[in-house]
Amino acid sequence: MPSTVQPTLITRDVDRLLRFYVGVAGAEPTDRQPPEGPVFYQGLRIGDSDLGIVAVDDAPADPGRVLLSIAVADVDAALPRVEELGGAVQGPPNDMPWGERVAHVRDPDGNALNLTTSL
Repeated sequence: MPSTVQPTLITRDVDRLLRFYVGVAGAEPTDRQPPEGPVFYQGLRIGDSDLGIVAVDDAPADPGRVLLSIAVADVDAALPRVEELGGAVQGPPNDMPWGERVAHVRDPDGNALNLTTSL
């Protein structure tokens, strides 16, 4: 079943964000449009959620005011992949009082992203 709400990121480089979310969050590519040639839309499935990536040639440099939060199996293990795949780690992970370990990162386009693991 598709997600009721699906965030969609706009980017000048769909392939770069695809590699990042597959490598860091274990995303699985789903729908690609068009099926052949330069990609306009790439769907991703992360756990039980969907994320879209759309090619926009004049996407703004400022990524906006959205924060994505993605549950991963092990935040500490995922962090080295963030920088390997072009993202930026904003600081060390922290154990939160609500029972999650959280790391604040940025994807290669600068979008804010929390990687979380239940404690």
